Amino acid sequence: MLHGKTLHLEEDIPDEQIVEILKAVASLPRWRILHYLAGGGHTVQEIAAALELPPSTATAHIKILEEAGLVRSELEAASRGLQKVCTRIYDNLAIQLPDQLRTSTYHVEVAMPIGAYTRFEIQPNCGLASETALIGYLDDPLSFYEPERIQAGLLWFKQGFVEYSFPNRLPHSAILKNIQVSMEICSEAPLHNHVWPSDITIWINDQEVGTWTCPGDFGGTRGHLTPDWWDINDSQYGLLKRWLVNASGAFIDGHRLSGVGLEQLKLEQRGVITVRIGIKPDAVHIGGLNLFGRSFGNYPQDLGLRLEYIPGQAASAPPAA
Repeated sequence: MLHGKTLHLEEDIPDEQIVEILKAVASLPRWRILHYLAGGGHTVQEIAAALELPPSTATAHIKILEEAGLVRSELEAASRGLQKVCTRIYDNLAIQLPDQLRTSTYHVEVAMPIGAYTRFEIQPNCGLASETALIGYLDDPLSFYEPERIQAGLLWFKQGFVEYSFPNRLPHSAILKNIQVSMEICSEAPLHNHVWPSDITIWINDQEVGTWTCPGDFGGTRGHLTPDWWDINDSQYGLLKRWLVNASGAFIDGHRLSGVGLEQLKLEQRGVITVRIGIKPDAVHIGGLNLFGRSFGNYPQDLGLRLEYIPGQAASAPPAA
């Protein structure tokens, strides 16, 4: 019998994501790290000492587990500065093997600059920053109308939403398997706070897909891409999260969020796919959000939309991915 939180690797999850997770656990040191973390959170130094690994090696293995969505790391206060504490997210992996050879699948992807939103309704505290300077004024929603917003590498607000319009590039007669939305994101606290939960909700084509509670707003250590002019005490980086909707429901990093499936999104009826990201006024944790673009944070990416599909009989040759 399975106990605890389970990550379901279902057939409709993209092959690349499943392989990434399986590669992460297909290592004896990483397997031992996951086993060690079964007892609760531990610092990198404790993990390295317990498993007799050099700290640099332990750090590299933990990074792979983080990117696969199996381990969460947070900075906590220590007697001297901050220390990184790692916890295991799941207690079980459930793998569903395909019962027949899969039909070849293809995908189309669109990257959207975070400043290219088409609608917004936000409340302070709020703001935007480019790679070189603030855009407009702090805590002034009118700054979100500035023409320079297209250059934003970071935007933040306490409550409300930003909405993006993506072209629907699904080929004619193609059979859609899933839609994915990826982004680097975190909560929005004054300066930063690693324990600052925020309920972040995603809508696709005006359909609420699900809510994920971000654990905090991360700062104190500079993001890999965050420019030097940005204060180290402000938000520095987020978590890379992937929302996925397939025929059976909505998921975030393989964890089920809701029963909203592709049918409810009515993608075949619209030439534009809208993606809204926000904090609802009735959320339990109104902790705001920071959305990172390719010039801020830890991941060189914009807001990403991916459609995975099987070509239909009348579909033309798939576009180059």
